[in-house]
Amino acid sequence: MLHLLAFVVAGAAAGTLGALVGLGGGIIIVPVLSLFLGVPIHQAVAASLVAVVATSSVAAIGYVRDEISNLRLGMTLETATTIGAIGGGLLAAHLRREALSAIFAVFLLLNAAYLLLKKSRDENAPPSDEGTGALGGRYHDAVLDREVAYRVRRVPLGLAVSAVAGAVSGMLGIGGGPIKVPMMTSAMGVPMKAAAATSSFMIGVTACASAALYYNRGLVSPAVAVPVALGVAAGAYAGSRLTRRIHGGHLAGILAAVLAVLAVQMTLAAAGIRLR
Repeated sequence: MLHLLAFVVAGAAAGTLGALVGLGGGIIIVPVLSLFLGVPIHQAVAASLVAVVATSSVAAIGYVRDEISNLRLGMTLETATTIGAIGGGLLAAHLRREALSAIFAVFLLLNAAYLLLKKSRDENAPPSDEGTGALGGRYHDAVLDREVAYRVRRVPLGLAVSAVAGAVSGMLGIGGGPIKVPMMTSAMGVPMKAAAATSSFMIGVTACASAALYYNRGLVSPAVAVPVALGVAAGAYAGSRLTRRIHGGHLAGILAAVLAVLAVQMTLAAAGIRLR
């Protein structure tokens, strides 16, 4: 019973943070399950993919209602992401536990660095008077109390990076958000909040494609996946509600520190050392 409660609590924390920054709860839930709750990493990845579907479904409701998600951009990029997710899921079956832990550690560090270095210059810039273009969008920022409009640039690059994000999602169970959000904000001109909302909308489709492969290999454990998914769903809803009231930069430092600590733990686990 305590184990089930721990899965729910871990999922709720991961879902809240994941929805707030659009990275998906998987980047937190996979190391927490494998490092602290004794779940084999392949099962942790499978449970995370199931939970990411819940995260996306619940968080997307709030983001779509508030008109922050860019649905046209999301569906355009998702075509490439789904193809990559299937390939990544097939590749993960041939990777050892230590290899997956090492790869995950690298991604944790990369995302910690991104969160520390990224400036929310897009959202703080003056509103655009140029229109939004075919895939561009606009939304009302409650924190800044103004309309934010933006154009989407470099769509071919976005499609290529989305395919890579899908492959990483299939391998690591992270939904692709840790790659999609930096790509949309840095390369495509999408403001942080819109990128996070669009990513949350997309990652459920990506995770479904990979989760089916893990299910067919018998790696989806209901005793782990169900409580984690319930916790993540509750946390994702809370995160989608909070995002209107929290400036994106305020959360970055805390989350980057958490990811860095988890990266160290995953690196040690890849070397056969566990600090528990």
